Formats: sequence, C-alpha cells, structure tokens
Amino acid sequence: MAEVQVRERRTHLRFDKVFTIYLSTEGGLSRGIGRNISAQGMFVETREQLSLGERVKVTFAGEDGTEMTCLCEVRYQVALAYGRKDGREGNTRGVGLRIVAYEVQEDAPLLLVARERVMH
Repeated sequence: MAEVQVRERRTHLRFDKVFTIYLSTEGGLSRGIGRNISAQGMFVETREQLSLGERVKVTFAGEDGTEMTCLCEVRYQVALAYGRKDGREGNTRGVGLRIVAYEVQEDAPLLLVARERVMH
C-alpha cells in the first residue's frame, strides 16, 4: 500500500490561546474572541456579520493596559453548531481574518505587511 504524504499549508507558528479582541468596522465597534492566531491571520468568533473582503481593525488589549492594533481583511465566514454540556445545541459564527498591516502608534499610519494575495 502506498503512503500518502500531506503537506501542511500552515507554515507559521500558531498561538493557541483565547483573547478578547475589539473589532472596528464602518458600522461601529464590537467585541469578539480571537483564536488560532498566527503572524498571517486569525480566526475570530463574533456575533457581527462581516462581508468577505471587508477591512476590519482588530485591537488586542492586554491585562496590563497595553494594546496592539492590526488591519485585517475578511477571508472567510463560518457558522458553527455544537453540543453543550446540558445537551442543548449551541451556535456561534466566526470569520477568518488575514493581517494586512500593523498600527505602530496611535498617531502614525499603519505599517503595511507585504503579503501575496491568495484567492480561493
């Protein structure tokens, strides 16, 4: 029987921790849960519906008051259904974001990140 080798597309390290993040869109400010964060992007659980290709500012706020903001592009959307401990069904929605720039200072422009645009 021949062995099949699968190449992992994710070449960047992932930070597998849950963060509260703040999303700034044209519609206003909302909160989300950032997961599976890498240098290239992240998955965000959010109640807000975001359009594919939409630009979103994501701010991470540390417990010590430090903040980091990046400009992201919505790459995909998902709706998730899962079983809760009490046996009922739970639902959430999320988006995959690609980081396109980092904000280095509040009064400075975003530092653009050179990235190849990949269309799926």
